Amino acid sequence: ASVCRMSTAAHDFRRAVESGDLPAALALLHPQVEFRSPAVHAPYVGAEPVGRLLGHVTEVFEDFRYMDELTGDGTHGLVFRARVGSRDVEGWDYLTTDSDGLITTFVVMVRPLSGLIALAEAMGARLAADGG
Repeated sequence: ASVCRMSTAAHDFRRAVESGDLPAALALLHPQVEFRSPAVHAPYVGAEPVGRLLGHVTEVFEDFRYMDELTGDGTHGLVFRARVGSRDVEGWDYLTTDSDGLITTFVVMVRPLSGLIALAEAMGARLAADGG
């Protein structure tokens, strides 16, 4: 049985994001990481495509900050707030990790719907310009 508790030490991914160290955050991705988001139908698979996607995310989100962290057995839930254009968003990054601490699954949930739509539109434009 997995026990969910408040974490006293931030996950390495959270620390990297909060310090603005994108390369350190991306180094924590498993080579076959699966990224799922409410804005896309199919998951992104692999450290390279997920890394490109997360690079765009850092450009789209403004005033991004983690508000809380929950830790379980090989799982981490990172609660965040940010802005996309004029829309405030709240969300949750749900991470699963392997025995080496690499992120194997990265699931993002975003609310409210108006914020998700703004995020999907902004990311869609960037991804189209990036060829993917």
